[in-house]
Amino acid sequence: MKLISESFTDQGNIPERNAFAKPDGQTHVALAGNANPHLAWSDAPAATQSFVVICHDPDVPSKPDDVNQEGREIPDTLPRVDFFHWVLIDIPAHTTKIAEGAYSNGITPRGKAGPHALDGTRQGLNDYTGWFASDRDMNGDYFGYDGPCPPWNDSIPHRYVFTVYALDVQELAVDGRFTGKDVLDAMQGHILAQASITGIYTLNRRLIGA
Repeated sequence: MKLISESFTDQGNIPERNAFAKPDGQTHVALAGNANPHLAWSDAPAATQSFVVICHDPDVPSKPDDVNQEGREIPDTLPRVDFFHWVLIDIPAHTTKIAEGAYSNGITPRGKAGPHALDGTRQGLNDYTGWFASDRDMNGDYFGYDGPCPPWNDSIPHRYVFTVYALDVQELAVDGRFTGKDVLDAMQGHILAQASITGIYTLNRRLIGA
């Protein structure tokens, strides 16, 4: 399989229009466009019954001690963990692309509705659900796509890996408020092929050169 995007190139920078936050000289960060990127795939196996799209960031700090703290920078030696930004399942087998902004175009405080979405697809909870859990103004269930918002003081740029999976089932065996991990577990034994591209994003003005 092959996967491309017209929104960004593989290993290239993700535009602010596809990010949850953008750099700001006074407040460190400001809200950004949050449009899901364009994705298009080809060469799926003939037996494909549906597709799944997952976006995850493997570079999230494993400890919050230094996150977004003045006068500190998160060291590159800190172990990192996964953060899911988009979990989209039950994409019909005849679908070969997703338009930019089709599933997300702007930020929805307390999260977008779900799991049911366009054309019979379903969207899982992304990890902003946990991130904003204690935020009085933003807590809620964050279904679907919400883009990059790495710590503004992280010493490394973050990678955002978009993967499309071709499956041998029309509907994945998950229900309700499912997560990225739930989907990865449910897909085991059903993946016919997969393809990935990676976008890069940072809010650290030192790395940007601003």
